[in-house]
Amino acid sequence: MDFQAPTIDYAGLSPVIALTAGLCIVLLVGLFRTAPGFMPALTLSVLAITAGLCIWQWGENESLVEGALQLDELGLAAALIAIFAAAVATILSIREPSAQDAGQGAFGALLLGSVLGMVILAQAQNLLSFFIGLELLSIPLYVLCASAIRRERSLESGLKYLVIGSVGSATLLYGFALLYGATGSTEFGAIAQALGSGGLADDSLVLIGTAMICVGLAFKLSLAPFHQWTPDVYQGAPTPVTAFMAVATKAAAFVALVRLFQVALGPVADDWNTALAAIAVISIAVGNVGALGQDSVKRLLGYSGVAQAGYMLAGVVVATQTGVEALVFYLAAYCLMNLAIFVAVVVRERETDRGDDISAFEGIGRSRPWIAWPLTIGVLALAGLPGTSGFIAKLFLIEATVEADYTWLGVAIVIGTMVSLAYYLRILSAVWIKDEPAPAQPPLPAIAGGGPLARLDGLEEGSADVSCPKGSAGPLGAYRCALVVGAGVICAAATVAFGVYPDPLVDWATTAAESLAPTL
Repeated sequence: MDFQAPTIDYAGLSPVIALTAGLCIVLLVGLFRTAPGFMPALTLSVLAITAGLCIWQWGENESLVEGALQLDELGLAAALIAIFAAAVATILSIREPSAQDAGQGAFGALLLGSVLGMVILAQAQNLLSFFIGLELLSIPLYVLCASAIRRERSLESGLKYLVIGSVGSATLLYGFALLYGATGSTEFGAIAQALGSGGLADDSLVLIGTAMICVGLAFKLSLAPFHQWTPDVYQGAPTPVTAFMAVATKAAAFVALVRLFQVALGPVADDWNTALAAIAVISIAVGNVGALGQDSVKRLLGYSGVAQAGYMLAGVVVATQTGVEALVFYLAAYCLMNLAIFVAVVVRERETDRGDDISAFEGIGRSRPWIAWPLTIGVLALAGLPGTSGFIAKLFLIEATVEADYTWLGVAIVIGTMVSLAYYLRILSAVWIKDEPAPAQPPLPAIAGGGPLARLDGLEEGSADVSCPKGSAGPLGAYRCALVVGAGVICAAATVAFGVYPDPLVDWATTAAESLAPTL
């Protein structure tokens, strides 16, 4: 037989090709001495090109690389969320000590490598491509978490994430092996056909394999009781990395989970919905209760992320088109409101010597309104208050659970939201009610032009070992500050805009969900 080369759709693969070529270029250019800000700008250019290619391919539903990947709106939606999160993280990495320690080229290349893994994972239609995407997503994050090599907590977080992430990957891979052993295929469609027609729903290999797959993905998604690494890694990792990891990983992994359960495991998915719903409720309870006693905002957001993952899992449990629409909408809204908060955390870490402690935000409602308002809007959106996209997202999820006869799961979402107000309001109390403490050191001279951005560029990360003045005033410093603060303002404005007029984002989420309509 003559070898038949596979047909490759280079247009469909263009986002993957752009990211692969871009990370190589960023890494190579980073070996040379460049002007300050050049490497972040180059990284942002690669992300912008990739986003443009994703938009170009929107609506082109087809199989890629002999069925290894599926080009559709659902995968492209996750890719766009990851790209936006990476762009904000790149802006936040400007003057970030960890990025300077690792080298801006290496930092940007690792970030792009993780985004590449997310794109592959979200489009995976095969167990092999699924695992490759997951590892390509994870390995750069292990390094990025430990990139602040002068901070013990950063090294600890990287090692902890590596060990626990490896356990999760090994568990997932073992589950894939058992599923392959039972069905004889790695293709999602063939697996579904074998499960549907072969009477394998009660086969021990399928049962154990599916359980191990759920556990492995639960580690990656920070679902309780497999969440123990999350608060420590969130707190120890450099804040730009935490911001990226908190939102982009969830977007790619949840879309992959939906595709895996609704396509490959569709014939047996109903048997596992109750177990997934129980994990969702446990995550909501553990995340909200765990966040109550936290003084570190990053640890608080880590526990909050566990609860938010429980909310999102409800969209997978209901297994309807409305559920997938609600999930995609929630992922996009969660990206915006979370990034708005992390921008404020980055700013205060560089301005104060109190790091990410809640006390660092005391009184900034009066002294730093450009930071206080995005932080406030992000917190209110996470709490699900009306007028924000967080409220619409939770309402969308609750509607989906009620329609699918999981009303008790919708009630759990409501109760979890009520509990979350206790710790979210602590942050708002510090911002708007408490007075700002006297500075521990003389204030830095304002940069040219003064204004609310004047102090940000003067300090590195505000922890005890890197809180010294940097001394780079001038118009360039003001421009960098405007980029960081502007990212928070844009995220906060979009959070309010989609809360007041959610139709564009709802239509976008509906289009993404419709690509899975034949399997729902």
